[in-house]
Amino acid sequence: MNNLKKQIILLLFLCGIVFWSQAGRAEYRVFQYLVKSRYFIPRNNMPYIVTSTFDPVTYLAYNGGESSLNIELLRSWMCYGDTSYKRYCNPPRKLKLSPPEKL
Repeated sequence: MNNLKKQIILLLFLCGIVFWSQAGRAEYRVFQYLVKSRYFIPRNNMPYIVTSTFDPVTYLAYNGGESSLNIELLRSWMCYGDTSYKRYCNPPRKLKLSPPEKL
């Protein structure tokens, strides 16, 4: 009888883990940067826009550091839900703010 109780408890525990893991939600932040090279290269030294999941510190460290790149954070946004093997989600639309009313 004691062995049967242990098996039932173990089965309920394993079922709970399976159902709990299915309820998990994923999310990540997307960053958009204006990247400029700090090196003088006569050809194509124009700034360019990069979209990445790296935060500013990680992006700089991964791509050569502050001595080689200058980045400017343009915007960031969250992507919610299961985003496995998908492109970055679109940024939210900008809200049009109406001018304050005069009293």
